[in-house]
Amino acid sequence: MLIRVVRMTFKEDKVDDFLTVFNESKNKIRSFPGCQHLELLKDYSQPNIFSTYSIWEDDDALNAYRHSELFEGVWANTKALFSDKPMAFSSKKYIEV
Repeated sequence: MLIRVVRMTFKEDKVDDFLTVFNESKNKIRSFPGCQHLELLKDYSQPNIFSTYSIWEDDDALNAYRHSELFEGVWANTKALFSDKPMAFSSKKYIEV
C-alpha cells in the first residue's frame, strides 16, 4: 500500500476553478485501477491550500496513473492555478495506534 499526499497552494482567486477541476475528475481518479482511496483536505487556516490524500495498491498503480491521459489532463488544468510549487510525498503506514 502506498499513501500519496500532494499539498497544493493556489492563487486565491483560482480556488473555485480548482474545486471545479477536482469535482469533475474525482470519480475518475478514484475509479482508476489501483486507487483504493481519495480525499481532498483543506488547510485549517489558509483557505487557498489543499492536499490530496490517496491510497494506491503500489508504486506501479500510482505510476500508471501518473502516466495516464487522465492525469495529464487533470494536472495541466490544476498546475495552471498554482501560486507556489506543489509538494508531494509518498509514504507507507508504519505504526498505527
